[in-house]
Amino acid sequence: MTLAIRASAVDEPTTLPSEHEIRAQLDRIRSSPEFDTPERARKFLGYVIEEAIAGRSGRIKAYTIATEVFGRETSFDAQADPAVRIEAGRVRRALERYYLVAGREDPIIIAMPKGGYVPTFTRRMPAEANGHNAIDDAQRPLRPGWRWLALGIAASALVVFIVTMLPQLTELPAGHGNAPTKQNEAQPDIPRILVEPFEDLSNGQLSSTIARGLTEEVISQIVKFKEIAVVAGRASDLPTAKAFGSKPPLYALQGTVRVDSTKLRLSVRLVQRSDQSIIWASNYDEVLDVRNLLTVEAEVARAVATALAQPYGIIFRTDATNLTQSAPQDWEAYACTLAYYGYRADLDPQTHASVQTCLQKAVARFPNYATAWALLSLTYIDELRFRYRFDEASPVSLDRAVETAARAVELDPQNVRALQAEMLGFFFRGEIDTALKVGARAMAINPNDTELAGEYGFRLALSGHWPEGCKLVSGAVERNPGPLGYFETALAICSYISGDYRTAERWARLADMQTNPIYHLILLAILGRSGQAEEAAQELQWLRTNAPELVRNIRREVAMRVSRPIDQAKFIDGIRQAGLAVPEE
Repeated sequence: MTLAIRASAVDEPTTLPSEHEIRAQLDRIRSSPEFDTPERARKFLGYVIEEAIAGRSGRIKAYTIATEVFGRETSFDAQADPAVRIEAGRVRRALERYYLVAGREDPIIIAMPKGGYVPTFTRRMPAEANGHNAIDDAQRPLRPGWRWLALGIAASALVVFIVTMLPQLTELPAGHGNAPTKQNEAQPDIPRILVEPFEDLSNGQLSSTIARGLTEEVISQIVKFKEIAVVAGRASDLPTAKAFGSKPPLYALQGTVRVDSTKLRLSVRLVQRSDQSIIWASNYDEVLDVRNLLTVEAEVARAVATALAQPYGIIFRTDATNLTQSAPQDWEAYACTLAYYGYRADLDPQTHASVQTCLQKAVARFPNYATAWALLSLTYIDELRFRYRFDEASPVSLDRAVETAARAVELDPQNVRALQAEMLGFFFRGEIDTALKVGARAMAINPNDTELAGEYGFRLALSGHWPEGCKLVSGAVERNPGPLGYFETALAICSYISGDYRTAERWARLADMQTNPIYHLILLAILGRSGQAEEAAQELQWLRTNAPELVRNIRREVAMRVSRPIDQAKFIDGIRQAGLAVPEE
């Protein structure tokens, strides 16, 4: 379900770039000194573009790239060997730099959206045309404030905002307490998206049915993401802002449906209603004679919902930009949830403390805000699992985390972030079966949430279900447009347990979470197993300097995270080979 050539003006097929224009743009890019990449990356880009132009987008997979471009053996395993993903990341960064520096006025924009390797080709339209900015989100230049979201560089912009905002959250409503009050019923302002009925451009009975079905299915998939609210209907039918409580939808999702014989195309775009600017646009193509109609509608709707509403998705990135430039009124509590995902970019201890304080004040002001309770629980869990605070007894943070997660689930049993927090609480308590049952329930509610899928997969793997769990983590890395260091570390552990220490080191180096003690412990074991004594000594010195309590309790820390004794022994063996004496039980 991938389109190779995408028009920025969704409903005007005449704007599609020609094959000649695409090849000319490729030559322009590769000849520029700003596209500074090794020859393998250039071949990679040329290959996927030629395959897309030839109509063979379905063949553009990690396996075919590895075997046909990199010359790998037919036994290549994309899950075990991240070579293609790493090279794709290099190509994406090089393309971004090119368009930011040298290609600002180029007529054709070539990009490779995360989640796959199929390129998109967009004709650059004048910004004034129809009053819209028609550049697809995947290709638009990164605006100040969320470059870190796309590249995982830092979370400083949102953290600075919440630090300056904390005094406002400190002022709790009068009468706040445990007793039910009108203030306690208050809900924070979160983004609302208006999903308008998709338009049938084919004017047929089948296409009309599909348009209505897709509209309903997209709505049902988006509402599974609790960080945003959904309003259904036409813009002309919306009540006044006063009727909304001064919270009308910020965004509108619009779509058109075309059915031609056995082919379906859904074209969607997200519009910022304040100025009608197009934030994001995409096309989804499907063949109707392969599966039943309901299956096709469900798959297309899941893809749209995931792109828009998941953490680090289109709406999240747009909100982060709005927040750091000009925060809407009453966004203080919602800002805390954005800042949490910002903190996840690098898992920095100082950022953690600011975000935790912000969330504590958010739930004090809005005690029915389930998502904030869930994220607060996750910050308590992080104190334990990432060892930010060795000065506090572990059970204190864990008990607090479990209680907070339970509060979130009580408020909203369908909130997958709440269930994710509850799953982790049970896992670190050692109640593995219960944890996995909670995780499975969350996945059944919203399998489109890549944050949840990655975390659940990691728990499965650490519980001994390595193939199943690592596959889920790998899929989450493929589909998640946000910072991936945490899940890349998970894939490093997957490779380590399988005995592929070279690939394990690649994943760990890619994660590069330099302020996180557990990251250094994982890298220490990998280097020990692969016989890199000098680099292992450097990691051990970092741990002794920055996390001495962790070094003194290696066996306990490993057992807390890795369930099976056989896997614990394998991990501890790497640490011993790195030069750290670990006492026997």
